[in-house]
Amino acid sequence: MTEAKFNIAVLIDGDNAQAVLIKQIIEEVSKYGKATIRRIYGDWTTPQMNSWKEALNHYSINPIQKFSYTTGKNSTDSSLIIDAMDILHGSSVDGFCIVSSDSDYTGLAKRIREEGLFVMGIGRKNTPIAFVNSCEVFTYTENLMPAPPKAETSKRSSKKTAAVPATKKNTKPSDKREYSQIDLADVDKAFEISAIEDGGTNISKLGLALRKIDPSFDPRTYGFKTLTQVFESIDKYQVLKNEVNGVNHPLVKLK
Repeated sequence: MTEAKFNIAVLIDGDNAQAVLIKQIIEEVSKYGKATIRRIYGDWTTPQMNSWKEALNHYSINPIQKFSYTTGKNSTDSSLIIDAMDILHGSSVDGFCIVSSDSDYTGLAKRIREEGLFVMGIGRKNTPIAFVNSCEVFTYTENLMPAPPKAETSKRSSKKTAAVPATKKNTKPSDKREYSQIDLADVDKAFEISAIEDGGTNISKLGLALRKIDPSFDPRTYGFKTLTQVFESIDKYQVLKNEVNGVNHPLVKLK
């Protein structure tokens, strides 16, 4: 899925997505393939779509106009679904990314998977679980939010804190508070599925197993940058360095 030839259609529900995160959304999709088709659906005659207009040309996104004929309802959902089916049967892509938090796309995600194509979703944490679990990968937009800029400290405050080592900001107890929110039953299940005979497994295999159990599993949800950091913080597991052709492919084992 990481090859350049793996083409993904990115279909954005303009009524349920955030324009401010479009850069992060495209970058997230690029982890799995190339976003060859980029479309956003909405009623461009309404003020709420103004936030998207600057991003259209910058990120080469094709706007699709859909009028709202009835108050309180829109035709965005049906238009996106119809286009997705046309693209699906046109065999021009290898996967889809649906950017929305709307449960109406649950059936579409299931249909795409039935055809054997990759499907990912990007939406808020309040996205219905049915839609989340219908995708192979689901990324919460909260995990894509840019980190807030660090507050500038005055010279006076710097002197007061100079005696405190910077490394103490990321201590094990802090990590444990983060991973206590993780469903350790899912982590153990993923390890059991992917473990080889000697009781260890490659971190990448663990990641795939976790995604199969929970499509929304993401280290960033729990305050970690990588899956390796997650397992380094769990007492029962140990992460070992494993270099192959000069590249480290960490192994995870039970202590």
